[in-house]
Order: sequence, then structure tokens, then C-alpha cells
Amino acid sequence: MKKDLQKFGGDWTAEKLERVRKYLAAYATIMHRQNFRFAYIDAFAGTGYRTLKEAKGQSGLLVPELAEQESQGFLDGSARIALRVTPRFDRYIFIERDPERFAELDRLKIEFPTVANDIVLVNAEANAYLQDLCLNRKWKSHRAVLFLDPFGMQVGWETIAAIAGTQAIDLWILFPIGVAVNRLLTRDGRITKGWRNRLDAMFGETDWYDTFYQTRKEVDLFGEHTTTQKLANFDLIGQYFVNRLKTCFAGVADNPLPMLNSRNVPLYLLCFACGNQKGAKTAIKIAQDILKR
Repeated sequence: MKKDLQKFGGDWTAEKLERVRKYLAAYATIMHRQNFRFAYIDAFAGTGYRTLKEAKGQSGLLVPELAEQESQGFLDGSARIALRVTPRFDRYIFIERDPERFAELDRLKIEFPTVANDIVLVNAEANAYLQDLCLNRKWKSHRAVLFLDPFGMQVGWETIAAIAGTQAIDLWILFPIGVAVNRLLTRDGRITKGWRNRLDAMFGETDWYDTFYQTRKEVDLFGEHTTTQKLANFDLIGQYFVNRLKTCFAGVADNPLPMLNSRNVPLYLLCFACGNQKGAKTAIKIAQDILKR
């Protein structure tokens, strides 16, 4: 494996990928008996690999033995995990904007020759490509599972709404609850215009402020003044996002899974939403069972 491949993750990364893998296997088994063409879409495919987080102040992998040949499966990213699922998907669409990471994705066609003709590699910005894919293609006879796994707040609500609008895509999304959103929600409610714009774009609404903050007038010896209190905690932020998903998807899992760091602080929230009304009941049942802690 190349030395410069992206390095991220830990136990929660493996857990995230295993939950998604279980859903892909169940989904492919069901869809294999249907009359739809179905695809797996990875919007932030990276290199197709993931590598273990390096120990601080040390060189090499945190657990070097996992780099040995027999342990390579543990280092697979979402792209390779999807390609190994059986029954297979009809099409695999991997999107990556970074030119160097994108170049690495070419290896997938060599590594998986039996499905090489059905691997589509897209060097583009994820939001732009997904909106075009969702809004300008006919979805009546097609279905897909889409994995949105950004490093931060790259996915806008316009994209999420376009995905839901197809009524054909099941969405797994890693919501950056701790690494981004909660960090922007200052204690005193004084949020810069730039940060507000980013939160507006992510949630597709401006009412998040009234949900996450309480403003009241107080009178003391110095007269009347206004105070703002932050109400938002991880539970409230997560519930708000789940409720936003419910405004446009046919079904949404009510038990998103927090991805925790070593201090048990949520970094991301693994969420699931189903776009098709007819298949929503079954899809939500499977996803909620997979998401159980």
C-alpha cells in the first residue's frame, strides 16, 4: 500500500463501515430478486482504502501487524467493501474530487476485473455531480444506495433534498455532529455570518438557531439586558438533523449511531434515510436493527 494514502479513523471507522456493509448485503439480496437496475454510489470515495490512524509521535501504523497481507481486509475502505458484497450491484459509482486520490481509484478495475466494466469513476465535486445525477436522470426503473461520508460540512441541504427527490435512493450519511456542527455553535450564541451561512446550507433552514438557543430579557441593578443561552447538546443537534431528514425522505431511522472518539465524545452521527415509500418499511426495519448499539 502506498505511503501517501489517506490516514484516518480508528475503531469507530471500522464500526461505521461494518454497519454499512451489512446493509449493502441485505439490500443487494433483496434487490437481486426485483426488476430494478441498482447501484452503489460513494460520494467521497477517497483512494478506496482506509489506513489505521498513526500513533502520535511515532512513525508507522498504530498496530503494524495489520499491514500484513492476511489483514488487508481490515484496511478496506467503503469502495472495496461494496465491491466485495454478494450478490453484486449492477453499477458502482465512485466520486472523488482530489486528483491524486482519484488516480488511486483506477486500481479498483484491476483488482476487481469481473465487475470492472460496471465501475464508474467520477472526478468531480460531489454536490454538483449528485445534484445533476438526481435531478437530470430518470429513476423509475433504477434504485441505489448512496454513502455520504464527508470529512466535515461539505454536503449541502440542496444535495440531500435532491437525493430524496428521486424517491429511489437509500442514503447513509455521516453527519459531522462533533467535528464541525457543535464546534460552530458558540456558548454565547454569537456566531459569525460565515459560520451561520455554513449551518444554513447544511440544515436547509435558519430555524436551527431558535432550536439551539434561548434568548431572554433580564433586569438587574444595571437595567434591562438580553442574555442568550445555548440549549444545544449532542442529543438535540442529532434529533434536529433527523427531523430535517424526515421532511423529505419516505422513512428515516430513529436511532442514528454516534461515532465516538477515545474520550466518548461524538464525532459523527451515522444516519439512514430511505427515499422510496414502497420500500421504506422494510429498509427502515433493516437499518434500525443494524444501527442498534
